[in-house]
Amino acid sequence: MKNHEMILNDYAKLCVKVGINIQKGQPLVINAPIEGIEFVRLLAKNAYELGASEVHVNWNDEVLTKLKYENAPMEVFENFPSWYADSLEDFAKKGAGFLSISAQDPELLKEIDPKKIAANNKSSSIGLKEFRKYTMNDINPWCVVSIPTKSWAKRVFPNVSEEEAVEKLWAAIFNATRMDLENPVEAWENHMDNLKEKVDFLNNKKLKSLHYKSSNGTDLMVELPENHIWAGGGATDSKDVYFAPNMPTEEVFTMPLKTGVNGVVYSTKPLNYGGKLIDDFKLTFKDGMVIDYDAKVGRDVLKDLFDIDEGAKHLGEVALVPFSSPISKSNIIFMNTLFDENASCHFAFGKAYPTNIVGGENMTDEELEKHGVNNSLTHVDFMIGSEDMSIIGETIDGEKLQVFENGNWAF
Repeated sequence: MKNHEMILNDYAKLCVKVGINIQKGQPLVINAPIEGIEFVRLLAKNAYELGASEVHVNWNDEVLTKLKYENAPMEVFENFPSWYADSLEDFAKKGAGFLSISAQDPELLKEIDPKKIAANNKSSSIGLKEFRKYTMNDINPWCVVSIPTKSWAKRVFPNVSEEEAVEKLWAAIFNATRMDLENPVEAWENHMDNLKEKVDFLNNKKLKSLHYKSSNGTDLMVELPENHIWAGGGATDSKDVYFAPNMPTEEVFTMPLKTGVNGVVYSTKPLNYGGKLIDDFKLTFKDGMVIDYDAKVGRDVLKDLFDIDEGAKHLGEVALVPFSSPISKSNIIFMNTLFDENASCHFAFGKAYPTNIVGGENMTDEELEKHGVNNSLTHVDFMIGSEDMSIIGETIDGEKLQVFENGNWAF
């Protein structure tokens, strides 16, 4: 029987071996909360054992982040530090892998001036635009994982002690990442194969549209661009190395046609955006653009998201996730997109992954635009799946295909 420390080390190994798939002589950059220092040390240890040339860590701290928002003037948030973007680009050019630990308190910035948050979101999106080409185009391997922090754990499990909340969140994370199974690496390989079967099926069908309907009022038609590509599970970087961008992952995804989204869609889970929650929101689309919206929680935050640029009002991702996924079955609202998006079908506002269209990774922004690919400084996932969701696809030959029925795969 493995103890917690042994499972933790195995989890760290899974992150760098399966997640990043670190290669001999390759640098690794880790973005992490300072509260996770012991786990980061395990990540570094395992990365070096697998041949990493260097492990560089960019630390973040919630207390310092909140102090900054409370005290720093607006111009600080309007100007993203070029040295930070330059350092990431430098590592990217050296072929580094990028591992991010997503573990933020979803209500950290609840009382903060939303104008400061909006300014920071916009300036960081602009500042990191060049760097993000390396990850959005899968030039470099990248992976997002998670660990509990005390503040996040208490948001998820508010009715137990801090210590018990952290233990419960660890258990939920281990379950979602298959770490509670006898052989997690083998389990991940089998899971990737299952997702690939769905990907291959959808790519062979050559769909031109998807029609979403739910009893909550969702009725949305999504057109797909010609030569779109479905993906899921893992990806391949520019050196033909296979990696897993998200752990956990349950999604199969592609891009929508920028101008081809029409109808109404309702959110089904809270969205943590920039330290503030958006919940219970409704979106109306016409010719691909959000023309009307409302939210019971965080409407002003949603508005700030849409104000980043024109592309933020369009969709950049269409992702299919069965309602019966392990994360959905846990009945836990994580208030963390890494987990909640893998419990529910979802879309993303903003930039599409160029790898979701044939030859897209080699196209200019102008060429992508001609192919109906959305471009934006942002990419924000939001959840729309439900237990009665129906998705009917139509192929380029006019064949109707039940893709989802009662929230789950129909094939």
